[in-house]
Amino acid sequence: MENEDMSDTDRITSLEEQISYLTRTVDELSDVIARQENDIDKIQRRLGMLMEAEVSRQSDGEGSIALADQRPPHW
Repeated sequence: MENEDMSDTDRITSLEEQISYLTRTVDELSDVIARQENDIDKIQRRLGMLMEAEVSRQSDGEGSIALADQRPPHW
């Protein structure tokens, strides 16, 4: 067994290395989550603007045929 052959100092050093690696990984993942939160906020704002624009577009052309019901130009 490899662990049984290791001295206490070696085991502590190995554990410290693992903790250091895990700490770095947690920090990196935290940065990713923060970036994703910012991206989600931007997307939600853009979606809100698009929804408002669509409502405005639909209310301006109430007498016209809805875009989904119109035939494509090549028909």
